[in-house]
Amino acid sequence: MDFKPEGPSRDRLETGDEEDAPGGLPTRLALWAARALLAVFFGPAIILLIYMVVPPPVTPLMLIRAVEGYGISKSWRPLSEISPNLQRAVIAAEDSKFCLHGGFDWEAVDTAIERYKGGRRVVGASTISMQTSKNLFLWPGRTFLRKGGEAYITVWLETLLSKRRILELYLNVIEFGPGIYGAEAAARHYYGVSAGQLSHAQAAQLAAVLPSPLTRRPSNTGYAATISARMNSIRLGKHGPCD
Repeated sequence: MDFKPEGPSRDRLETGDEEDAPGGLPTRLALWAARALLAVFFGPAIILLIYMVVPPPVTPLMLIRAVEGYGISKSWRPLSEISPNLQRAVIAAEDSKFCLHGGFDWEAVDTAIERYKGGRRVVGASTISMQTSKNLFLWPGRTFLRKGGEAYITVWLETLLSKRRILELYLNVIEFGPGIYGAEAAARHYYGVSAGQLSHAQAAQLAAVLPSPLTRRPSNTGYAATISARMNSIRLGKHGPCD
């Protein structure tokens, strides 16, 4: 004996008009929007939890540079295999308060705001944590949208990861030249040594290219000499930075 639904239910099944059920499409759109917002909100945190133990396979900047015609030269090295000289050099050059702040150097931010109000170029407010966030997730540029995303991800970064891991990630993804990413690739390319063998002077020279890696090359410039002098005041703990 065959059974066929009767009334409105039968009509919807036969005509496929379930799309027209009250609240059907708006409800689905609201669900999709909610899921998208959750992905944006929690996505960076989930990825950072993975990066706590797994090296990032690639970054948006690497892909952008590849499209621009540069190759991708990188080789992951744990922090224990990266010269303490380079660790001190990048902290001295990029973020001398790395071990003291929670991701943001508010004094530098205030200075940057004053420079912006005065119509001058904004420099020096980006910490190592902020640069790591940008390199892992975002694109180059100085728009407020990108800076806002960078700040948001930095909060997660500092909440979930240790300073040691942040510096380890930074030194493995930062751009040291056209298509050259991370300490190991840079040390091999410029000096023919491993990242663990970089001397004091070589480390200072590498750190000097970070503000403009596509145009600068390691050399005994005045800026490298300044970094070299600053390095002497940077102390590393027994197990790495900030210990």
